[in-house]
Amino acid sequence: MKRAHKPWPRSRKSNSNRQRIVDAARGHFFSHGFRSVTMDDLAEELGISKKTLYAYFPGKFDLLEAVLADKLTAVEATLKQITRAHPDDFPATLRELLAGTQRELDEIKPPFVRDMRQKAPDVFKLVERRRAALIQRYMGKFFVDGQRLGMVRKDVPARLIIEILLAMVQSIMNPPKMEELGMTPKEGYAGILKIVLEGALTPKGRKA
Repeated sequence: MKRAHKPWPRSRKSNSNRQRIVDAARGHFFSHGFRSVTMDDLAEELGISKKTLYAYFPGKFDLLEAVLADKLTAVEATLKQITRAHPDDFPATLRELLAGTQRELDEIKPPFVRDMRQKAPDVFKLVERRRAALIQRYMGKFFVDGQRLGMVRKDVPARLIIEILLAMVQSIMNPPKMEELGMTPKEGYAGILKIVLEGALTPKGRKA
């Protein structure tokens, strides 16, 4: 049964308090896993009452969902900024996409991946859906623009390149497989992008 989510208070102060809670939890969850910190610990660290904390987040999984949504929003903002910054400069876009992806994923450490596998597989399904949408939207544009500029091969449709990328991400970038391979998200994405890009780029694109 789905949890009923209360509408969040709309005042600036309420939004600020909510973001403070998410920021604190994000630091703990991604570095040490979300099992290692309790809601009581967070309330004490933030100097707020447990009643206030639970008014925003009735349980730890509600907070986990908010942390993941916050992270995905940050990733989308990064991708949007990069793809809009150099519309006709494929090499600059490529460099910044790779660097930006690594920066965003460097925050997520193995304990968080372990906890997601063991305790929150259903929550991760939400991440997978939004992640796929982001890849299709931003990487799709990247490959189409690359074909237009002669940097991405045209004998393979851009949509097929994206489907291959999505299939690799879906198969590898999930908590059970990452634990099995002993990889961090940063390492996994770097390897996948390297393989896909080496196959998709033209000689001109590789020299860029």
